[in-house]
Amino acid sequence: MYDHILLPTDGSDGASTIAEHAGSPARQHDATVHVLSVVDTRNRFEGPSVGLGTEAWEEAEHERAEQAVDDAVGALPDDIAVKRHVESGVPHAEILDYADAADIDLIVMGTHGRTGIDRYLIGSIAERIVRQSPVPVLTVRIADE
Repeated sequence: MYDHILLPTDGSDGASTIAEHAGSPARQHDATVHVLSVVDTRNRFEGPSVGLGTEAWEEAEHERAEQAVDDAVGALPDDIAVKRHVESGVPHAEILDYADAADIDLIVMGTHGRTGIDRYLIGSIAERIVRQSPVPVLTVRIADE
């Protein structure tokens, strides 16, 4: 049923919980888990990256994405086949593009469950994926603490 499972990650807290939910069907179906982190190219002039040169920012964000992938892979069971990927672009678009290109059968991702103004201001990548994905999406609620 599931040969390729996509686990998108941004390095947020809760990676081990999300990996647990991806690892279970991966083990059951002997599937490969594709761990993907996207460097969000829209956020260059927001947050702690303000004032960094373009090259330094790109390097820092790529390192952050690599660390997010490493953390997620480390939280998966050892006997699961894994592929690691870092892409740059708009996260929801890159996730959907990757899912299509890699013939993904299931996407497992975290959601913070934001509502109201927080959801409006911050947006919801998970919501966009759920609405636009041609494959099943398993969302794992991660508490904001």
